[in-house]
Amino acid sequence: MLKDNRLKNLPAPGAPDIEIARAAPMLPILPLAAERIGIPPEALVPYGHFKAKLSLEHIHSLRDRPSGKLVLVTAVTPTAAGEGKTTTSVGLSDGLNRIGTKSIVCLREPSLGPCFGMKGGAAGGGRAQVLPMEDINLHFNGDFHAITSAHNLLSAMLDNHIHWGNELKIDPRRISWRRVVDMNDRALRNIVIGLGGPVQGVPRENGFDITVASEIMAIFCLANDLADLQKRLGDIIVAQTYDKELVTARDLGADGAMAVLLNDALAPNLVQTIENNLSFIHGGPFANIAHGCNSVMATKAALLLSEVVVTEAGFGADLGAEKFIDIKCRKSGLRPDAVVLVCTIRAMKMQGGVAKEDLSQPDPQAVEKGCVNLVRHIENMKKFGITPIVALNHFIKDTDEEYAVIQKICAEQGVNVALSKHWEKGGEGADELARLVNKTLDETSADVQFLYPDDAPLKKKITMVAEEIYHAKDVAFSPVASRGLAEYESRGFGHLPVCIAKTPYSFSSDPALSGAAAGHTLEVREVRLCAGAGFIVAVCGNLMTMPGLPRKPSALNVGMDEAGEIFGLA
Repeated sequence: MLKDNRLKNLPAPGAPDIEIARAAPMLPILPLAAERIGIPPEALVPYGHFKAKLSLEHIHSLRDRPSGKLVLVTAVTPTAAGEGKTTTSVGLSDGLNRIGTKSIVCLREPSLGPCFGMKGGAAGGGRAQVLPMEDINLHFNGDFHAITSAHNLLSAMLDNHIHWGNELKIDPRRISWRRVVDMNDRALRNIVIGLGGPVQGVPRENGFDITVASEIMAIFCLANDLADLQKRLGDIIVAQTYDKELVTARDLGADGAMAVLLNDALAPNLVQTIENNLSFIHGGPFANIAHGCNSVMATKAALLLSEVVVTEAGFGADLGAEKFIDIKCRKSGLRPDAVVLVCTIRAMKMQGGVAKEDLSQPDPQAVEKGCVNLVRHIENMKKFGITPIVALNHFIKDTDEEYAVIQKICAEQGVNVALSKHWEKGGEGADELARLVNKTLDETSADVQFLYPDDAPLKKKITMVAEEIYHAKDVAFSPVASRGLAEYESRGFGHLPVCIAKTPYSFSSDPALSGAAAGHTLEVREVRLCAGAGFIVAVCGNLMTMPGLPRKPSALNVGMDEAGEIFGLA
């Protein structure tokens, strides 16, 4: 554990995250892993001194060990004020280790899209970060590039098959497989390929999604081992023939080569926190367009190596937690033993109508008004059989009066709340939260329930999520979406869970509806079959699976000084 005096030598809280991360003393990953969780050096493939991949063979050797407890960290609806879900996950794991509970935190890998777009990096913040921060936010160990390459190899083999005679008689008008790139690039959303004459291929419409929206990313994060990975890759449906027969990656002979490209990437990445506690960071689907969880392999490995695993699910609980339970848990057999719901006073003020520039002013009334959002998320988690713990992520200008409002509302809802100052103080600041989580794990057992059964019709599944979690009064399916769902059911895919792709900024499909929107209509624009991943995506409202850059992207602030030090990476 990082000694207190070493922590005090870090830049003061409020300094740029990259400066704090750079000043934190890291320990070589091989001896650290051996000392903390008993992983022998030969079971790790080092990527430099401070990063490594845990071999698949060693994970397999752990299979008879008892499993630790699983804690899911989710959050209220995200706002521009910041909620700090990743920061809280890291701080909680550090806090657990500090009080003597062996813990590993499992996180998703950041995408280059938001790193250079609007959101910035995703390695935590303040004194609750994972290291090496620059590497994690920039390319990391190459997993996303492997996923991008495997996805686009399938695209290339599909078009190549058509070019050389089209033996499978693929109908170019019924190709559903798009291309991907790990960058926000709106100009690639819709393109035409194959222009320039016969030697350039067959002209057709196509487009790009961001890599985190790729079905291969979802498969990567849901696969149990290499054999499962290759089977799922082969099951990917890319097109239909002129006779409307389904064409898979296996039909094109692409599944083997795709698995080879993903072979090294499938091994989970092991790094450390500022306090030298271990962390797996592996996979990175977004929760607004995919299922929003780190890999099953990393989560299961961590459970066999520790007493408590802390993991996060993306965006608010209406997206990340719902998909964690209804997709990841349903597919993997995992179940959370406790759920932490992250909240901030600043976010509640914004939900209560306060402008971002006025958040530093005390306003208990706005906090109380905005807590309708917190209450909705608490109520939603109880529908899964889980009473969450509320973690109030502390900001330095929060007041006792505002905190009292949160305490009162949590008491009315019958949930415990802990004030956590991990951003400012690291694991020490998460002491109250860590002890409350331990107490919950010792005294209660969550009876996790899925929101809908496997055999419910697909429209019913989508409607249940919309009504029970989003409080919509109705679901409007476009004609295209209705035809798609009917076709999926007729082809035997009606048993699959649904993955709602919608704005993360509202319970509705309209990002402008803040607070606890109710009585709205969820508009399902299109549906996509992910047969390999094993779910149906329902794209709602104006959501794009290829984001664009904002007017002033974060990339404008990133650079390198004369000494080669990176700056501006948040």
